[in-house]
Amino acid sequence: MHRFFDRIRLLRGGVFAVSLSLTITGTLGLTSPAFALSELQQVPGQNTEDKVSEPPADDGTATETVPDEGARRLQLPMPDPLIRKDAAEQEATEPETGKAVTEPETPVEVIYDIDKAPQPVRRMRELIVEAAASGDIERLRPLLGKGATQTQVSVADGDEDPVITLKGLSGDPDGIEILAILLDVLATGFVKVDAGTPNEMYVWPYFTAKSLDNLSPPEKVELLRIVTAGDFADMQEFGSYNFYRVGIAPDGQWKFFVAGD
Repeated sequence: MHRFFDRIRLLRGGVFAVSLSLTITGTLGLTSPAFALSELQQVPGQNTEDKVSEPPADDGTATETVPDEGARRLQLPMPDPLIRKDAAEQEATEPETGKAVTEPETPVEVIYDIDKAPQPVRRMRELIVEAAASGDIERLRPLLGKGATQTQVSVADGDEDPVITLKGLSGDPDGIEILAILLDVLATGFVKVDAGTPNEMYVWPYFTAKSLDNLSPPEKVELLRIVTAGDFADMQEFGSYNFYRVGIAPDGQWKFFVAGD
């Protein structure tokens, strides 16, 4: 009798275990369906019908990877492929661009050795220096010539006596100041201009042929022995030397002694 009840208990226990197993398996099958790997990675709340964004088309930009939280990617523009001209090339732009081309100044040969001038030129300069140093302006008269060969002493054409004209240009009635200016001008270096032409001439001072903006310190000292600092500033604004100058032709004719440009 006891064996009979023991057997019944064993049967019930086996049935209960089987039933419990089936119940657990059924429950898990209803509440925990299988997920694909892609579905497991889906962010909660994301619409599963949204298409995955395609990578941007290659538009010539470089992508730089920045190692910062989630390896975010920054889009940086590529360098400008155009080759830009440097400042020197831009200064030499062709005329059709409308930009002026800066030309370097032509070198000027400044002569200090009077022996490099022709003998007639040397002789006339010597005579002018002797007359001016005497303090008597009348001693210039035979050197100034007459008629077609008369020395130009004024920018305005006229038949006035050249000695009288020079006295009128001087700051004193005797013409002493103009003689002093004449000596100072002839004491500087000189230049040869218009070489090989009918207008070839030896001109004092050499500042007439140089840019005042490019004068060296010693050259500025030479210039300020002739003019004042205020005169120099005015000349720079004017654009060139415009004080007195002397011109002697290769044949020794004294061509001019004038102020102005």
